[in-house]
Amino acid sequence: MKANTIRDRQVLTDELAPTTEQSTARWLALLVLCLGSLMIVLDTTIVNVALPSIRTSLGFSGTSLAWVVNAYLLTFGGFLLLGGRLGDLFGHRRLFLLGIILFSLASLACGLANSQVLLIGARAVQGIGGAVVAAVSLSLVMNLFTESAERAKAMGLFGFVAAGGGSVGVLLGGVLTSTLNWHWIFLVNLPIGVVVCALCFVLLPASRGPVSAMRLDVAGAVTVTASLMLAVFAIVNGNQIGWLSAQTIGLLAVAVVLLVVFLGIEARVRTPLMPLSLFRLRNVVTANIISVLWAAAMFAWFFLSALYLQLVLGYSSLQVGLAFLPTCLIMGVFSLGLSARVVIRFGIKLPLVTGLLLATVGLALLARAPINGNFVVDVLPSMILFGLGGGMAFNPMFLAAMSDVAPTESGLASGVVNTAFLMGGALGLAVLASLAAARTDSLLAAGTSHLVALNGGYHVAFFVGAIFAALGAVLGGAFLRVTSAEAASKDES
Repeated sequence: MKANTIRDRQVLTDELAPTTEQSTARWLALLVLCLGSLMIVLDTTIVNVALPSIRTSLGFSGTSLAWVVNAYLLTFGGFLLLGGRLGDLFGHRRLFLLGIILFSLASLACGLANSQVLLIGARAVQGIGGAVVAAVSLSLVMNLFTESAERAKAMGLFGFVAAGGGSVGVLLGGVLTSTLNWHWIFLVNLPIGVVVCALCFVLLPASRGPVSAMRLDVAGAVTVTASLMLAVFAIVNGNQIGWLSAQTIGLLAVAVVLLVVFLGIEARVRTPLMPLSLFRLRNVVTANIISVLWAAAMFAWFFLSALYLQLVLGYSSLQVGLAFLPTCLIMGVFSLGLSARVVIRFGIKLPLVTGLLLATVGLALLARAPINGNFVVDVLPSMILFGLGGGMAFNPMFLAAMSDVAPTESGLASGVVNTAFLMGGALGLAVLASLAAARTDSLLAAGTSHLVALNGGYHVAFFVGAIFAALGAVLGGAFLRVTSAEAASKDES
């Protein structure tokens, strides 16, 4: 009888276990998803290195240049959750393909742009395509790999490609801008897009999502995106038009009204874009606030560091790209598995708080960088600390955002924290770029030289960014609670 039971279990295991061909197909499909993710991450970091060249070529002002980044981030964040819902309704492969095509065509428009309006408009369209690809990619990975160990490997590889894409982006951005021109940082997406589209039909499974009767929360997506875009526009132009001007106050008021309307929509609709019930959970609320603060510090650090290196220290685009390489490589090493091992050993809270404190010190070091700074003494320590801090904090932050959520809502919680992260980055960058410009104008009016005034503006922005990261660390230490899973893990060890 016992032998029969063992035999029956073995037969059942053999039936449920994937065949070698199925397993190979899944990993090949993951390769396609990683290539799609690489496009998105590559475009995010590659732009930072070329910002000074774009500014000179198209005549951007210091504050309006932020829109080259913000136009992408705002539409990306605004359509991230909606993109996931569209994938559930119309099929993940179909939406992944449409997102890649839209992103590639927008990249072509960016590469051919000869005006500020065209570049910013194409960047906004890029953001929509990127949001669809990012949301659907995660869903496809979760659906392709259902066994926990394989899923962990797949997500680790997926995360490593994303972090590695940052390293490739800063270096490739410097090479392309120095040897050719800034247009090629966008045109490089085209061959990748063509390859991904071709492989998509062969390797990705064509299946419709499980939700067939879901209604789209289009009103929610429109209102929250419009609200945030108006708020950022008001902040970016606050220095030039005046913080107490009718336009600035009016735009901010309309943004607040739209945000209230969005919250009202989310409270009433059957399938909200951002379910408000998630924010009754302590770790979810804390992690989302931390993600906003951390993103504000991180995006400003990337944006303003590139300007400091090129405009103050006189680095070429290639030198700027190489300067960022230590940070991106350290983050990539953490995402490949080191971060997961740290979380298993110490839980979520300690790595998150420690990482944010390291990033705080990295930002604070740049807040004192001189106009004749030496890379090894004045820049490299910040690059290393920021890489360590970011690599250590990213994984715990996203895990904290999903630690209180039921498994059936983990994807939704992930989408919410990603949206909060991207919106925090856009708004934080607008605020800190405006503060830097205001301080520079004040120093110029006092008779300070242009270089000293420019560097003084960056100092203020880096210092405020350090405050953002420190606030995130304080909130994490004070309000994040140890989950039952963490407690059980520690008891076992």
